[in-house]
Amino acid sequence: MGKERYRRGAHTVTEFKYHFVWKTKYSYRVLTGDLALRLRDIIRAICAENGMEVVKGNIRPNHIHVLISAPSYLSPAKIMQYVKGKSSYRLQREFPKLRKKYWGRHLWSRGYFGASVGAVNETQIKQYIEAQTDDPGSFKIWDEPDEPEDAEPESDSSENSDDFKS
Repeated sequence: MGKERYRRGAHTVTEFKYHFVWKTKYSYRVLTGDLALRLRDIIRAICAENGMEVVKGNIRPNHIHVLISAPSYLSPAKIMQYVKGKSSYRLQREFPKLRKKYWGRHLWSRGYFGASVGAVNETQIKQYIEAQTDDPGSFKIWDEPDEPEDAEPESDSSENSDDFKS
């Protein structure tokens, strides 16, 4: 997967990143040494198999933080289903000592923390929406250079639209 900022589809341009945190069952401190290194590789592989990319990660002895870039068709719940489920299965298969400690074959505790991550915050989005106008030349993508002022405006016969304010 390339390092391009946005994912491009036939009719879409997206950037979805999620911060997830989850812990081991009973908060056992088992994610150390070779097991932690192998877990890092397993999580990267699972993400790659499903069109995702690990942007950053940190494995602590009893919990994991990971920032994942994902395609638009994968919900946060589905991402965690893949990552937690497959990593637990693969780790327990490769490290038999885990099967003794986690006799029910559940390496991870139930649940997780998840938050979306973006380049702009809610306040910036609200200001952007409120500042929309129908003036010619007012539509500008954030990284486009300003147009010269001597450019002729296009005519617009549409009426002012209603604002969607709550």
